[in-house]
Amino acid sequence: MTDHGTHIARRSPEQVMRLSRLGSLHQCRLSFMRQLTRRMARENWTFSRPVFDIDDTGVGRAVYTAQGPERAYSLVAFAHDLPPEKRSDRVIADAWDATFALFDGIPTRDDLDRLERNVPLQEAGRISESELSLSRANRSVRLWTHVVEALAAGQQPDLEQIYKVGYLMRTTAVYGSGKFGAADRETIADRPEINAPFQVEMLSVFLTRAFVRDLVQHMADVQGGAKTAKLDPTIAHWLGIGNSTGLGMAPFIVNHPMLFNNWIAVREEAIARIRSLKNANPAEANIFRQVFQRSRLSVSWWRSDHPIQIAKLDSLKTDLQAITECLERNDLTEDYPWHRLVEWSETALSEEGQELLNSLILEPYGALVDELATCMADGHADSFIIDGEMLVGEARDLIRGSYDWALHLDWAKPENCARAWYVSEEKLEPRMGERFEEPIAEYEQPLAPARDASAAYAAMEDYSATQPVAEFLLHHPEHRHTIRRAQMSQRAPYGEIRDNTIGASVLPLDMLRAKLSFFGATHFDPRSDRWVRICMYAGAPYPENLTTENADLWVYPELPA
Repeated sequence: MTDHGTHIARRSPEQVMRLSRLGSLHQCRLSFMRQLTRRMARENWTFSRPVFDIDDTGVGRAVYTAQGPERAYSLVAFAHDLPPEKRSDRVIADAWDATFALFDGIPTRDDLDRLERNVPLQEAGRISESELSLSRANRSVRLWTHVVEALAAGQQPDLEQIYKVGYLMRTTAVYGSGKFGAADRETIADRPEINAPFQVEMLSVFLTRAFVRDLVQHMADVQGGAKTAKLDPTIAHWLGIGNSTGLGMAPFIVNHPMLFNNWIAVREEAIARIRSLKNANPAEANIFRQVFQRSRLSVSWWRSDHPIQIAKLDSLKTDLQAITECLERNDLTEDYPWHRLVEWSETALSEEGQELLNSLILEPYGALVDELATCMADGHADSFIIDGEMLVGEARDLIRGSYDWALHLDWAKPENCARAWYVSEEKLEPRMGERFEEPIAEYEQPLAPARDASAAYAAMEDYSATQPVAEFLLHHPEHRHTIRRAQMSQRAPYGEIRDNTIGASVLPLDMLRAKLSFFGATHFDPRSDRWVRICMYAGAPYPENLTTENADLWVYPELPA
């Protein structure tokens, strides 16, 4: 039996909420994809493909239905014959290789006809409250062509190419939560299967992966006829869904401090619970060792041409060797083994290696940490009301608690405010520009909470510590959002990034990775400091093969026999 020892406290926000650390997070068993696959297997969901009407040119529509205990959800997919010159991952694209909507229930023929008129248009179309998400994807052209040609010739595709790319299609957006007419989050949030964050989007991608596998086989069958090979399930197993994500996602963790706090706090509580175990039994230690070795294989497949990620991967590979040597010296069963391992990592490893280790120590302990997933949804932050009776002195203390480091910066220096966030008029998407080189300052979005906190803190110097903040805000309404965030921090200590989001050295990439790691993404491949490609569901079972035995550790590749 596992021995619960003295409780080890969670790491402090000062340590965790730095952008370099957030930009080093890895998926873990609390990630949203794994939450979904565990639930679907546990509840014995069933899956069907009632429609697959794709012609010989690869154009048509298909429906993939997931039936849960109470409700069904259907991915409605449209395949297109996209000219090469129109294929683009940029958000300004207006045509794609495939487009999708997740339908609430089972669509009728009239629903499919309505969606066919709108979904391929994406933003230019209009969907209804019967739809929960809208998405689109493009082929990874070289791998797609290789797989089709190999199968059509009666052969299997080259595994090395599969490992190198990891996906046949990559999504360029998966929109939910009321965008373009889709159902608002509030209308479905009370459903148990949807309550956890981003479950609609994760289900959409899970079903999209099945469609992409079926579509590539269909196109091979068209080309090769009777001699066509069927894609080996063990190869299909390692084909995930790619994703290209840019700046549109980055402000999310700034704009949702309560929600982001919940994600981080749950992960930190899970880590603290495991570090608090006085002993581990041999089976638990063995699970960790096996998952660690499987993660080494996954890292060996991780490729990037970007200098930032190349350096991080080099450090991570050095870290993995250091962990291997550490594990050879320790049996991991006695004297707070996980706490000792984490403490050692904080001086021996890079942040990339530290956070991988923090994810891996959770794996033997689903019974201890999986229940925490119920705490990751939004805590009704939108209904948070400013407490006008709070004293100015208390508000200043709260600001100092989250932003003490920012109060000492000279915000007039160009390097401290070099960047500005704004919304593109053309696509209504967040962008970041150079404040002193582009005419964007007057369009700036409130995505610099550290600078704003410093300004509010300075403005309150003219008020008595015993005056209510309502009186301060009566004369300074421009600081309402800062006071609101400061008061939120009492309930959300991990809600504020402890770094400058508009400084000359800020890497939006760190914000992207922090969010995507909670999705469960792997193999981050930055294409600049502002957009990244990732892989989702690589290694996961397909819907028809999902069981309680394979619903969780699929993210780690099996070691060769």
